[in-house]
Amino acid sequence: MNLSFQEKVFNAVKKIPKGKVLTYKIVAKKVGKLKAWRAVGNILNHNPDPKTIPCHRVIRADGRVGGYRYGIKRKTSLLKREGLVVKNGRVAF
Repeated sequence: MNLSFQEKVFNAVKKIPKGKVLTYKIVAKKVGKLKAWRAVGNILNHNPDPKTIPCHRVIRADGRVGGYRYGIKRKTSLLKREGLVVKNGRVAF
């Protein structure tokens, strides 16, 4: 079965457990495209189902929350609700 890059990204993000985060770069590496972290961000910005594909669990490499289709405040709130510490726009991971 030959999955598209987008499907691979969504599948990788589905596996991130509640209360954990990965960086865009790590997701890119997991799907075999080490330098495609920006493409990962673009794909997640068009996430068709945020309830089953928890794209809020993907952050920037420097720990900053990064973008989110529904706004950074909402992403921060979701991360905090899962037990993560977010301080000054950065996730302690």
